[in-house]
Amino acid sequence: MVVLSSGGVDSTVISVLASRSGIVTHPLFIDYGQLCSAREWAACQYVHRRLRLPRPRKMDVRGYGALIPSGLTSRNRRIKEDAFLPGRNLLFCLCGAAYAYGLGVQSIALGLLDDSSAIYPDQTRAFVESAEKAIHQAFGYHISVTAPLIEVPKSKVLRIASEMKISGTYSCHAGSKSPCGKCVSCLEFRRSTEGRS
Repeated sequence: MVVLSSGGVDSTVISVLASRSGIVTHPLFIDYGQLCSAREWAACQYVHRRLRLPRPRKMDVRGYGALIPSGLTSRNRRIKEDAFLPGRNLLFCLCGAAYAYGLGVQSIALGLLDDSSAIYPDQTRAFVESAEKAIHQAFGYHISVTAPLIEVPKSKVLRIASEMKISGTYSCHAGSKSPCGKCVSCLEFRRSTEGRS
């Protein structure tokens, strides 16, 4: 299984769960020109090495973010209000599926969470199902598109990560050394930790 690995807690939990289930994983990091790519990539390599997971590979598609700017890819845009990058998760699916095809692997996994709280159209079960169909049409080969945490809220993912002793992940969209506290990822983390008992 190709795991789309960002260096964040969600994709790391997926990789650890897969490994513990005996599933062979092929972690793939996508650099789409995000502001935080250097710190994400460093965290991705670190957590995979620390947890004795397979070494992640990196795919460079930075031109995507350069030509389609958003708050994730340009400091001239607002980090939260302009965060939507059209087609980002579809790009991930396409890159992951193409990598899987080359490896002869028949599934990919994305770190999407409980879609009842989705704020973008490409964070839902419907999107995952449609992406799988589109890839089948485009490739003439079936590759399952999975989102193992699609029914799991962030608060539970953080509990699982704590139980697994996962540390050293990075999720802030700003790419700063310390979490900015303003981006969608930082706000999601704060809401989830405040809601935990």
